[in-house]
Amino acid sequence: MIYLLIAYLVMPQLNHWSARRHPDLTAGEHLTQTSSGIPGDPLNIAVVGSEEDVVRALHAAGWNPANPLSFKSCMRIAVDTVFKKPDPNAPVSSLYLYGRKEDLAFEKAVGHSPRERHHVRFWRSDQTDDGRPLWMGAATHDIGVELSRTTAQITHRIAADVDAERNLLLAELSQANPLLTTRWIEGFHKVVQGRNGGGDPWHTDGQLPVATLP
Repeated sequence: MIYLLIAYLVMPQLNHWSARRHPDLTAGEHLTQTSSGIPGDPLNIAVVGSEEDVVRALHAAGWNPANPLSFKSCMRIAVDTVFKKPDPNAPVSSLYLYGRKEDLAFEKAVGHSPRERHHVRFWRSDQTDDGRPLWMGAATHDIGVELSRTTAQITHRIAADVDAERNLLLAELSQANPLLTTRWIEGFHKVVQGRNGGGDPWHTDGQLPVATLP
């Protein structure tokens, strides 16, 4: 009787609680997509917290929200790049996950030209950790402006080492939010290299940090 209670009542409930608290992210999506369905940047960071928590944490780490994308803003990036005029809120191109474009986008300028910057896009996931929202992110380092090899549109060229950008963002979030805790998911990416929607190569060690905000 005790065995039946443990095997068929207690253990399933514990497994359900554990799965809810630590969802199996390896079973979900790993790459973003462009509006044309072309594979985009890889997901490389996850954050647990409310939208207000995430926005506050990024602001505290010195990252600024990106402006909405438009034809005018694309032209401004091109002009600002030529004249090396800073734009701390320059837009990011839209990428898609779960059938929708990013919910949040932040960036951090490098130097005095929008051609180089750190940026991250976040999508709110249906999965939660202890009832709090989980945000899947794709952080990359823009190192230039180019014409996309797949769409011929003006876009940024990213640095291939997406782990370096992941580690930078995580370090700055941790420094600005000392109570932040992080667990690592090994083998999140089974395919550890590829090209994004602009044709730029990327590579990763396959790990995904899940940072929980206080």
